Amino acid sequence: MTMRTRGGPLQGLRVVELTKVWAGPYVGKLLAFLGAEVIRVESMESLDVTRTYGVADIDKAPGFQAVNPQKLSVQIDMKTPEGIALILDLLRQSDVLVENLRPGAVKRLGLGYEAARAAKPDLVYVSMGMFGSDGPLSYQTGYAPCFAALGGVSLLVGHEGGAPGGMNVRYADSSFGAAAAYAAAVALLHRRRTGAGQFIDVSAVECMSSMIGDTIMDYSLNGAVRECDGNRHAGMAPHGLYPCRDGEWISIAVSSDESWQALAGAMGLASDSLFTTLASRKAHEAELDRRLAAWTASQDARELAASLQQRGIAAGKSQSSVDLVADPQLWEGGFYREVSDREGNRRSIVGPSWTLSREAGVTDAAPRLGEHNAYVFGEVLGLSAEKQRQLAAAGITR
Repeated sequence: MTMRTRGGPLQGLRVVELTKVWAGPYVGKLLAFLGAEVIRVESMESLDVTRTYGVADIDKAPGFQAVNPQKLSVQIDMKTPEGIALILDLLRQSDVLVENLRPGAVKRLGLGYEAARAAKPDLVYVSMGMFGSDGPLSYQTGYAPCFAALGGVSLLVGHEGGAPGGMNVRYADSSFGAAAAYAAAVALLHRRRTGAGQFIDVSAVECMSSMIGDTIMDYSLNGAVRECDGNRHAGMAPHGLYPCRDGEWISIAVSSDESWQALAGAMGLASDSLFTTLASRKAHEAELDRRLAAWTASQDARELAASLQQRGIAAGKSQSSVDLVADPQLWEGGFYREVSDREGNRRSIVGPSWTLSREAGVTDAAPRLGEHNAYVFGEVLGLSAEKQRQLAAAGITR
């Protein structure tokens, strides 16, 4: 069994992806960034919407490019018995399977956990669903806005005193995917220690609810229903966004009385006893925000942020997409990476969100459809060239 290796803590491990859209592919992206060889199973009969949305060339779709770098693509039609047999053969040579298909789809296809475990007893099987794979609501499916709303997070997003405004559409997918990738890594560690695989049942709604545990506990114990509070924070004041010159904004967060004294000194409020403690600042938060906004309004956001940071105050200029792409600190820290496709065309991607002593190489752009058919069928599965031609002619590998 051959394998392409790039270093990293998951070097030598193979992941099979049966995923769609964003949350599932994001799991594979993170595992690939840790060094695993990640193989996406795709076909012309069931193209991912991120390959087709708003583009003429399925190999150049921005959405697909964003979430699938450093992966391999193999074409297998999962609607055929021969295709399912190929996937089971691939699982025998793999360590992890990730699936986020519609509820019940993998079982109907013959790729449920029991079938997969029969093929590879120590397989780590990651199943992703809106409500998980079991329970009275497990039949329901949805996308990121549904995850955030049903998990309770959207209830808290909005201006103070206003109606909920909803979450950014990608926030729930990425959080869900990150949780599933973390669970897979923990299961691989468990397997290394015990030799046993696992079935990991990940619920998108539960992932979102876990992020607002204090809100849920407040309701469970006290019957309190939280309302939107804008950028307010129970343990910080000031904590918010404030206008600056030329339509720019700055975020400022004060987490201690010492930090407040530094900010008050910059504002010329050092002798004002109205805001000395967190309790007094919270009690007069509206007035505090008014004074702070009046002070920041005439200043340059970038210069003010740098000045406050030098005083030990958490502050940052609100950045547009152009600001983020141009930020030298993000480039120098490896947040962005340069990758190349098969033709040698280079593009920038958002790279790993971590720094490791043994990092995996991140060099390849998202794959063309079926780009690695020859490698998977020939080197991994050991199929002859004639057998590969027969499968292609029968439409099994298109």
